[in-house]
Amino acid sequence: MTAPTPAPLLPKDDVDALDHLREVYQKLRSELGKIIVGQDKVVEQLAICLFARGHALLMGVPGLAKTLLISRLAETLSLSFSRIQFTPDLMPMDITGTDILQELPGGKRAFEFVKGPVFANIVLADEINRAPAKTQAAMLEAMQEHRVTVAGRPYTLESPFFVLATQNPVEQEGTYPLPEAQLDRFMFMIGVDYPSRAEEITIARNTTGMQLPRLEHVLDGAKVLAFQDLVRRIPVPDHLYEFAVDLVRRTRPNGGDAPAWVKPLVSWGAGPRAVQYLILGAKARAALHGSYVVRREDLVEVAEPVLRHRVMTTFTAESDGISSRDVTRRLLEELAKEV
Repeated sequence: MTAPTPAPLLPKDDVDALDHLREVYQKLRSELGKIIVGQDKVVEQLAICLFARGHALLMGVPGLAKTLLISRLAETLSLSFSRIQFTPDLMPMDITGTDILQELPGGKRAFEFVKGPVFANIVLADEINRAPAKTQAAMLEAMQEHRVTVAGRPYTLESPFFVLATQNPVEQEGTYPLPEAQLDRFMFMIGVDYPSRAEEITIARNTTGMQLPRLEHVLDGAKVLAFQDLVRRIPVPDHLYEFAVDLVRRTRPNGGDAPAWVKPLVSWGAGPRAVQYLILGAKARAALHGSYVVRREDLVEVAEPVLRHRVMTTFTAESDGISSRDVTRRLLEELAKEV
């Protein structure tokens, strides 16, 4: 590690815009708080993905309001929203759309493209691991290229485009494990845990009475795009670029940078995309917390959701109850001691 270097200052217009973004984020949390009890970290990580222009995969057992959270997030953003329930018989055309034979004036007929549910600003891919490989390939193109290809013709998706997928880690019958190439396209894997006792009591009170309230619109598409561009302009000190690179390189068991204890526990480490998402996630978190420059704590906070699905543990690690999250935490602790 080199000595910390100061980051360049932001122009005043960007500082004012960041102050506005922080206010919008607080209002967004307040609106979601009318319905979603607890899950503050989940809401923050979703917001980071949104403003960093990334997709998110929510992992949690059924009944933790993953689908409700995503649908209500879309409600506060004044963006088009669609939900795709992934099933084993779901075909690519069920997602992308297809050509339909239409009757034209004069008795003629012609094929017309009818858009599928992926043509929305926010797409909820519910139980994404229940669809077969062909359907996953169509979804992968949409996530990576922001377009779909139907009958050899490409169709561009409207920006902003944000895929929020859910996955059940418990029930594996009838599921298709997501390929690593598609997992890598998700910026974050967000763990959704059980609520606390007090939160669960509040949930029972709030959801067993009258109809849930409607939420106010906080953002529209144009503002989301402007804030996404703003986040990318947030400066990062040079030593934090090095911190992110060193963290990712230490997850690779076959590389020379990995500690000796990593090699028997990790079968495959994170790639360069992890470094990009660490930096982008840290920029977005800094913006949401009112900082005009990325801090080390921002990188530390986004490290787990970025690396959770990119560090593949071995059978030895699994048998000892060691997860990718445990590996990430230990690497962060060791790096912090070296700074």
